[in-house]
Amino acid sequence: MRRPALFLDRDGVLNEDIGYPHRVEDLCWKPGAREAVRLANEAGWWVFVATNQSGVARGLFGPEAVAAFHAAMAEQLAKAGARIDAFYSCPFHPDAVTPQWRHPDHPDRKPNPGMLLRAMAEHPVDRAGSVMIGDKPSDLEAARRAGVRGVAYGGGDLSVVVRRLLAP
Repeated sequence: MRRPALFLDRDGVLNEDIGYPHRVEDLCWKPGAREAVRLANEAGWWVFVATNQSGVARGLFGPEAVAAFHAAMAEQLAKAGARIDAFYSCPFHPDAVTPQWRHPDHPDRKPNPGMLLRAMAEHPVDRAGSVMIGDKPSDLEAARRAGVRGVAYGGGDLSVVVRRLLAP
């Protein structure tokens, strides 16, 4: 059975963007972020993270740091009665320091919609009812290209934004 999805950018929406956050000890949640995820879970929505992680391409940290950061997020969310159904991250960048992560326009790198499209291919998502919350124009463009509504998040309590989206 298809159900709507809440796509969330990571840095700047779920957690504070301190400049390439990747160390678990630097995980600092945005106000209301854990409650926002829990509210979407309780409403029966899928919840996905779609995040560009160019720090990998820039050689600042490896993909294992991204995985550890996401595992810590999942663990802390579980303690708050919430869950992310899947994390999607794009380590590619046109100016990568290593050829492995260099790509001129990777389909997963926002503003391209690849991560959202992959989530919709892997889960029964109701595209028309789905929403992407992001703090950058590239997040909103990825949503548009994926055929989902984009909502700009400019700060404040994320649960207030999600509560409004879930209201009938």
